[in-house]
Amino acid sequence: MQRWLLRAALTNIQAGFARSTAALLSGFLCLAAPQPAFAQRAQEFSTQSGTVLVETLATGLSHPWAVEVMPDGGLIVTERPGRLRILQGGKLSPPIEGVPDVAARGQGGLLDVALDPKFATNRVLYLTYSARGDGGYGTVLVRAELSDDQRSLTDVKELFRMSKFTGRGQHFGSRIAIDKDGSLFFGIGDRGQRDRAQDPRDHAGAILHINPDGSIPASNPYRGGTEGRAEIWSKGHRNPQGITFDQGDGRLLTVEHGARGGDEVNNPQPGKNYGWPVVTYGKDYSGAEIGEGTAKEGYEQPLYYWDPSIAPGALAVYRGSMFPEWDGDLLIAALKYKLLARLERDENGAITSEERLFDGEFGRIRDVIVAPDGALLMVTDEENGAVLRVSKAPTQ
Repeated sequence: MQRWLLRAALTNIQAGFARSTAALLSGFLCLAAPQPAFAQRAQEFSTQSGTVLVETLATGLSHPWAVEVMPDGGLIVTERPGRLRILQGGKLSPPIEGVPDVAARGQGGLLDVALDPKFATNRVLYLTYSARGDGGYGTVLVRAELSDDQRSLTDVKELFRMSKFTGRGQHFGSRIAIDKDGSLFFGIGDRGQRDRAQDPRDHAGAILHINPDGSIPASNPYRGGTEGRAEIWSKGHRNPQGITFDQGDGRLLTVEHGARGGDEVNNPQPGKNYGWPVVTYGKDYSGAEIGEGTAKEGYEQPLYYWDPSIAPGALAVYRGSMFPEWDGDLLIAALKYKLLARLERDENGAITSEERLFDGEFGRIRDVIVAPDGALLMVTDEENGAVLRVSKAPTQ
């Protein structure tokens, strides 16, 4: 009897120990796994024009790719695996339902989100993403409406699908810039097949331009479709992942990835060719030369280039009130060196100098936008990605 009691007591002790260990292990795993979090911490950084404050608004996002500000102040964020969420009041929503099937492969997935200029009344937004189709994978752009309760997308309509899908998993582009007439500009990379960027009958390696219903604008150089794809605006782009309009002068600006060097800022004009891979300031990753040099008649020069590459992920033009000393400057999110580059411009728009901010502090910076209050919003392309806010630090 005593032996039985002893065995029972030992069994209970062992079971309790196992439960305690399991609970501790479970708690540890919960802490180790990326979880949505809303930190109040802030860090100060010195810049050439003063001290800025960087606040972490949320963490635990899986490779966030884009952020936009909604009229009510909420932030809508894409995650590359295919999720669309809203960050509002310090809380991150569950994934919004109705997002199209996304092929999250290589550099592809759910990419950009842009709000229609009349979003406050029509609830319309646009998404770019990589999709699976005949021949492999390619870039698609859709129009959709966000429900009033912000839980689902409705009336999803495909406006554009690139002409040739392949098995490659890189250089999908693809950010969206909306012109004052409501038409959409967006870029697609060469899909890892560089000669496609020189073929006017191929959407790859191009800046594209369509109306908000998917029709072809009258200003497109190949509108008739006889000499090139009707949606094409310009060619010779390796992988444009930043595109925006300067609200000061209306110019369209892009930033694109080079190879080993040769990242470029461009001002794409209709029918013009921006060189890749015939002319470039970069080299192949092997160190071999690419193309025919850095300049050739018939090919446009960049406004600015980097060598070595910083791997630019997005582009914004600062036209806000919080940092008046940055008025007109270009802001470039960079992945490789994990920084934000500020390109200072003179009164004619020429780039005169570069300042690098937050070098290595927050991970791969994928997107940057200027919020209505003049602060900057950024997302970090990490497995445990974050939404960051950059504002002017309070004076003492």
